[in-house]
Amino acid sequence: MTRAELLALPASVDLRTGNRALGIGRTIGYALARQGEYPCRVLRIGGAYRVITSSLLDVLGVHRDDVPQSA
Repeated sequence: MTRAELLALPASVDLRTGNRALGIGRTIGYALARQGEYPCRVLRIGGAYRVITSSLLDVLGVHRDDVPQSA
């Protein structure tokens, strides 16, 4: 995902989107979430997992207030 795509995400995203941003596959992502070892904050709501976007951005080192550097 691009920096712009990451910054456009809502407050939380589904696990599939979190996995895509982190570059991990579905099976590993769900296993990590079940084990409580996902690399960022995840909520379990009913039968679904939600990844907290601010935590995801922190793990990826992307900050909303950073000015993109031009080449």
